[in-house]
Amino acid sequence: MKAIIITQPGGPEVLQIEERPTPAYQPHEVLVKVHAAGINRPDVYQRKGNYPPPQGAPQDIPGLEIAGVIAQVSSAVTRWKIGDKVCALVMGGGYAEYCNVPEGQCLPIPENLTFIEASSLPETFFTVWSNVFDRGRLKNNETLLIHGGSSGIGVAAIQMATALGHAVYVTAGSDDKCRFCEELGAAKAINYKKESFADAIKQLTNGKGVDVILDMIGGDYTAGNLKSLAEEGRLVLINTMNGKDAQVDLSVVMRKRLTITGSMLRSREITFKAAIAQSLEKTIWPLIASGKIKPIINKVFPADKAADAHALMESSDHIGKIILQWVHSS
Repeated sequence: MKAIIITQPGGPEVLQIEERPTPAYQPHEVLVKVHAAGINRPDVYQRKGNYPPPQGAPQDIPGLEIAGVIAQVSSAVTRWKIGDKVCALVMGGGYAEYCNVPEGQCLPIPENLTFIEASSLPETFFTVWSNVFDRGRLKNNETLLIHGGSSGIGVAAIQMATALGHAVYVTAGSDDKCRFCEELGAAKAINYKKESFADAIKQLTNGKGVDVILDMIGGDYTAGNLKSLAEEGRLVLINTMNGKDAQVDLSVVMRKRLTITGSMLRSREITFKAAIAQSLEKTIWPLIASGKIKPIINKVFPADKAADAHALMESSDHIGKIILQWVHSS
């Protein structure tokens, strides 16, 4: 098979297409013929040498989400059969023509979606569900603040939370991105380059604050996050783009009875990811099938242009997902 290889740590140009053996698959796995793969920031960190893959994942083939057709199934697999169209969350190896996947991490592709659209779902939707609804415990009529509202994570979280009846606020870095987020369903998008998000949230919520914050920024955003949370609020960290160190006023945490938590999904066990898949299929997949939640695709690149796709990801000029497409001869 062909695969996109990280030839050495470095810039986008280190991504090269090479021939590799088709991966073997374990008794609980299926082999997927990949038609499309989503690009995510962890892929960029891995390319730079800053995010080693977990044990068992390909060390030099990035890619955390795919869509395609099941080419082979092992004897222990009970749900899937050859020819089924699926999208899937993987530990790595998604930038290749074939990828092995635990059967519980596969989801059926809704009939109204293409492979390209379906490949944009797993990494972001698994991440949002796990962190906003499971770890962040967003419920009833509670409110949500999302940093990076126009990112792949952001557009998924906006749609999922609003579809389930929650008021959503977001931050974004331009007026165009803010306008897009509001058109997608956000109650208010805050241009963080023009105003303090903490001051804006205070005004928007009449001083109450929001119940849950999904933060991929970290660093100097932390103090503003604590100010922006309501009593009993939950701050959920999924990345530290502004740095891993932060100064925290612990008296605010105590006075407002706040919870600060976070997670990394990639290294979690197969059963944990399979449980998320089941929740998504039950709660979110019907909303996708009905068109209430839609994939947001920014640009599709041929697989051999993976370097260009990474350059776009690093520019942060995109809104929504960036996708790699494999074109198979048969």
